[in-house]
Amino acid sequence: MSSVTLALTDSTTMLRRQLVHLRRYPSLTLMLIGMPIFFLLLFVYVFGGTLGAGLPGGAQPGAAGRSAYLTYVTPALVLMAAAAASQGTAISMAMDMTEGIVARFRTMAISPGSVLAGHVLGSVVQALVAMAALLLAAFGIGFRPSAGLVDWLLLGVLLVLIALALTWLTVALGLVSKSVETASNLPMFLMLLPFLGSGFVPVDSMPTAVRWFAQYQPFTPMIEGVRGLLTGNASTATLVVAGAWCVGIALAGYAWARALYRRER
Repeated sequence: MSSVTLALTDSTTMLRRQLVHLRRYPSLTLMLIGMPIFFLLLFVYVFGGTLGAGLPGGAQPGAAGRSAYLTYVTPALVLMAAAAASQGTAISMAMDMTEGIVARFRTMAISPGSVLAGHVLGSVVQALVAMAALLLAAFGIGFRPSAGLVDWLLLGVLLVLIALALTWLTVALGLVSKSVETASNLPMFLMLLPFLGSGFVPVDSMPTAVRWFAQYQPFTPMIEGVRGLLTGNASTATLVVAGAWCVGIALAGYAWARALYRRER
């Protein structure tokens, strides 16, 4: 058996291990799906009437404002769903490192990288399920995307890239953490960045310093890319920037995680 075939076989085994964990702890998956949906209902039905009236286009307060804000806020909550799933990856990675199972894996004839690959693939599956559930919930309360077939295909590619980028980063954060508690806290900034971008209000409404940060941080082009694809008016430049951020974060997270994993040997 070649080294490539061995790595693929072992990665598949580790992916199955992660999926078994998800099946045995359904409450965690339900929480990761339920929290973004809760935020969706909160922002649309509590804040949406007022915030939607302030969006470009001049929607009226009330039902019209909520409808406009539903269209606006859904992409941000899609990314928050991915960030929540990736935060769980940091925790599970830290648990494996601190509870000794990784030390056991290293005594076995398995591909070293398969342990990391299993965590990443399992988290990507979980993130995609959470993002799909959020979109279905948004559709259920009135969101009507105007995306065409090509837009949906590009959206699928972008969401996979986002999930991979956040997951590789949080795998590294889990490896660098000395405890599970630290691993649960380190990725919290991923949940905050959509608020400091164009996720919930237009960046033009922010003070100058905050607006500058919001324009140039990675979540803003990701959110705008998802928003543009869902509404059928995506900007090619925005998609390129969003894709570049995803690839850059994924490569940096992979290199960092691999270095940390090798250092622990």
